[in-house]
Amino acid sequence: MKGQLGELEDAVMTRVWRWNRPVTVREVLEDLQRDRSIAYTTVMTVMDKVHQKGWLRRELEGRAFRYSPVSTRADYAATLMREAWARSDSPQAAVVSFVAMMSPQQREAFDSALRTIEVREGAPGDK
Repeated sequence: MKGQLGELEDAVMTRVWRWNRPVTVREVLEDLQRDRSIAYTTVMTVMDKVHQKGWLRRELEGRAFRYSPVSTRADYAATLMREAWARSDSPQAAVVSFVAMMSPQQREAFDSALRTIEVREGAPGDK
């Protein structure tokens, strides 16, 4: 998987992730049209681009594709963070800055995630 999602790509993926089932271009189009004027061909092109980026899989059903997410929104967010970290000339400083920008609730979630990983991997020195 590669590439950050653009604004419209993210709007499409938000629906696909929320529905968590195979969807058609028409279904996404109809939902997007509640918020904006948009053409079928535009949605079709966007979904094809997201498929090419590796975030959607598709299967032909009759004359139309059904699209499904390859991974979760959490996986997408983690990929963005990993890509940003990889571009840093000082990964440690980047993490320090990132954590310093967090709200208390985000820091608590971060700490909880670290504890979950430690439990999963076993406490240091157990190996």
